[in-house]
Amino acid sequence: MDVVGIGNLNYDIIMLVDRFPGFHEKLPAKDAFFGLGGAAANTISWLAVMGLKTGFIGAVGSDEIGEAHINYFRKIGVDTSRIKIVKGYSGVAIAMIKGEDKRIVKFSGANAYKELDFEYLSNTRHIHLSSNPKEIIEDAVSFAYEGGISVSLDIGEAELPGEVEENVTYLLMNEDEFRRKFGELDRITDVKAKNVIVTLNGGGALIRDENGDICTTPKLHANVLDTTGAGDSFDAGIIYGILNGWELKDAALLGTLLAYLTVQRIGARSAIVPLERIKEKAEELGLKLPFELG
Repeated sequence: MDVVGIGNLNYDIIMLVDRFPGFHEKLPAKDAFFGLGGAAANTISWLAVMGLKTGFIGAVGSDEIGEAHINYFRKIGVDTSRIKIVKGYSGVAIAMIKGEDKRIVKFSGANAYKELDFEYLSNTRHIHLSSNPKEIIEDAVSFAYEGGISVSLDIGEAELPGEVEENVTYLLMNEDEFRRKFGELDRITDVKAKNVIVTLNGGGALIRDENGDICTTPKLHANVLDTTGAGDSFDAGIIYGILNGWELKDAALLGTLLAYLTVQRIGARSAIVPLERIKEKAEELGLKLPFELG
């Protein structure tokens, strides 16, 4: 396989509101979305539709949501053989969104039961992690490092284990997450991961590559409806680019384009389109991306 994702499988309930409700207040939503989600799963969905050979390690409940996850992945070509089905409920994420501000409540459910399969992971070129506990991050990153497999880690709010930080090939996070973990953006030179990519609040991304070189990618201005899944889409662009031999700055620009498409739709996966449509959009926006290398 090209990529195996490791992470949560959730059902997303998203409500768009003009304001957040007060204590004991019922508030009508102006729009809503219900669909499959989970950070790493969103990234893998993009990559599968873009033509990469993908698999996933996770867990779902013995319910209709779990069945829907597996059916969706099979439909787009993701290998589901390492998705556990456990007794109980699948994970759920409920979000209220007002412009670029959002409030999220999550129920982990079956996600707590996902287990690594190292034999399975040994058959992939790349491992992508997002929304995982410390133990899974440590074990997966250590295995990838020892086996010469590249690994991307979207750390999110999770703890970054110091024991494996320097073994992460691509460390991904947004600006707010970076500031909480490391401080000001100029501290990017202090991070031990091989490559560090930070998506910026004003748009674009800040990159420090394995040679210590630092650059930023251009911004793409979009009419933002919902930021859910934008970081996951960005991750897909990074992974697609690096696996096709692109320079990291070009991979980050592709990630920016996929995030640009995502924020203009409601729901993490509603913007997913085949590679040809992505190429058309890149040309329309004047983005020079090296798709010929793929």
